[in-house]
Amino acid sequence: MSENNPLRDVFDAIADPTRRRLIRLLAEAEEIPLHELASQFPMGRTAVSKHLTILKEAGLVLDRKVGRETRFRLNASPLKEVQDWLAFYSKFWHTNLLRLNQLLEEEEE
Repeated sequence: MSENNPLRDVFDAIADPTRRRLIRLLAEAEEIPLHELASQFPMGRTAVSKHLTILKEAGLVLDRKVGRETRFRLNASPLKEVQDWLAFYSKFWHTNLLRLNQLLEEEEE
């Protein structure tokens, strides 16, 4: 589970390509109303709203009401958990590729 919000794991939230696209759209704008987000997908507002709820449960999306409209914005801080996880494996691959390179160089000699 995510330390940022116990309702949903951030890895679960970003597992779906639609939600990753929503994160990208939100990252490119300061704040976006639901109807504008929904217009970017071949699905209805209800489906987009369900994806946004999952992102909210993981702490990745914040929303606010402006009159009858709901506007959404990205809270990228939970993505630090993903970055930290990937950094560990990046070191793993870097070390193993260095070893492979050394073996290849030794075989050439």
